[in-house]
Amino acid sequence: MKEIHINCDLGEGGDFDADLMPHISACNIACGGHAGNLETMQQTIKLAVEHGVEIGAHPSYPDKENFGRKTMKISAEELQRSIVAQILSLKQLAEAEGVKLTHVKPHGALYNEAAKDEKTAQIIIDFLLEFDQNLALFCPLNSVISKLAKGKIPIIFEAFADRNYNPDYSLVSRSKSNALISEKEAVFEHLFSMFSEGKITCENGAKISCTATTFCLHSDTPNSVEIMSFLQQKFAEHNIKIKNANE
Repeated sequence: MKEIHINCDLGEGGDFDADLMPHISACNIACGGHAGNLETMQQTIKLAVEHGVEIGAHPSYPDKENFGRKTMKISAEELQRSIVAQILSLKQLAEAEGVKLTHVKPHGALYNEAAKDEKTAQIIIDFLLEFDQNLALFCPLNSVISKLAKGKIPIIFEAFADRNYNPDYSLVSRSKSNALISEKEAVFEHLFSMFSEGKITCENGAKISCTATTFCLHSDTPNSVEIMSFLQQKFAEHNIKIKNANE
């Protein structure tokens, strides 16, 4: 039986964390930048431990007003300070529960900016080199940050189960109506193609190579629990199971 690695961004104030956590491989916990506080971080860590889920930090631009989805014009020093504070707070809470962080995945605009901007990417890489060189970095395919990080820190390529792609590997902008894939059948087809065939079908129909080894399903999609349930059903039909430490 093949195993697929599924991750979710959690601890963001959504309603579905408890429903999704038992069915995923890794969670990326909001740590105060775009969402989350010490209480929600601790709750989400406990939930992850209960279900054998890998715990990662999900730092963002310090911008709760826009949920971290707009690029902020702040100094490199200010951004670095914010990232340090966010990840350190989650690390301390995790260690208090007897577990360690396994990875870091930037959120929203910070993720997208680091994918194309060397300066932003380098801030994240420099922090990880100093903070913990064993922490893996979830990276988009064909990104600036993955190229700069290669050989310095562990990188894990990520693709999105519920987002449409442009042929240059960038995500279709959320300002467009077709940015999100929300029909469960379409999510499965998109994901199955990436996992089994190593191909992403772009919104214009072009197919591009996919070497991702973790796949993200967004927890804030209104029908995310229904999608997850459908994915598990379809995976079982194809002799695939979702990787989890408890199994």
